Amino acid sequence: MPDFARAQLQRQRANFALFLGPALVLLLVFFVAPIVIDLVLAFTDMGRTLTATRFTFENFERMFSRDTRLLGALAVTFAFVLVTLGVFNVTFALLLALMTTAVPARMGAFFRAVWLLPRMSPSVVYALLWLWVVDPNERGLLNQIVTHAFGMPPIDLRNDHPLLVIILANGFIGASLGMLIFTSAIRSIPEHLFHAARVDGAGALAIVRHITLPALRWPISYMTIHQTLSLLVSFEYILLITGGGPFYDTTVFSLYAYRRAFESGEYAYGAALSLILVVIGVVIALALWRLMDMRKLLQPPRIEVH
Repeated sequence: MPDFARAQLQRQRANFALFLGPALVLLLVFFVAPIVIDLVLAFTDMGRTLTATRFTFENFERMFSRDTRLLGALAVTFAFVLVTLGVFNVTFALLLALMTTAVPARMGAFFRAVWLLPRMSPSVVYALLWLWVVDPNERGLLNQIVTHAFGMPPIDLRNDHPLLVIILANGFIGASLGMLIFTSAIRSIPEHLFHAARVDGAGALAIVRHITLPALRWPISYMTIHQTLSLLVSFEYILLITGGGPFYDTTVFSLYAYRRAFESGEYAYGAALSLILVVIGVVIALALWRLMDMRKLLQPPRIEVH
């Protein structure tokens, strides 16, 4: 090999190690390694003593034959993911983006900044705000409105409709990310398309339907996949607001696995539950990837510009 080609190859390898090396290390340490550890623990009998004495399939046998809470946790998970995703994280986020781009730029920027405040605040603060809103006593914000404005008796939304509370809490904060993504995509649409449509007599709804929404196909597809996987493993606000209760009414699958491992001390069984959650996530991601034909998004352009 000529010296020039050898030097160029070494330079390429050095650039690869410099730019992609840290990302690969982080990927191995924080993604691949935990999955491998979880896979190994799932086939052991590790408990509170943090010692594994043997490899066994008892965790999976227990999961599919003796765990009476498992199907309930799965049902709560899919209801939580579907409603939060469909109503808030995609649809409501899209409406926020459309509204904030239709008003003057400064007003829209201010509204988006205000909507992002809960995401920038600590999770505990956000959860405390929701606990104040749904407080069953008259001091709760919702009951203050209900009792003073409508003369109705106080309502206990947290205990009577706990799933609705966690959907609202996760949905309002989850819509902020989609709002930013969709706003950026709308801003990238060439302005002359809107001007031409208005000249042709198109109204606001026609412009959204025929220009804006087709241009948002890939951002909507990406946010659907991303938010589905995010909600599938999310339990932070559920734990802080309802604690998974009352009873098991808001215990999603990820929270159920967490409690089995870290509260009950059944680390091996919690790892087995987490492994099932990983498999469910992979299956859903592949199904959505194929359904939305995301492969086209990664195809190289057919026209090269030199």
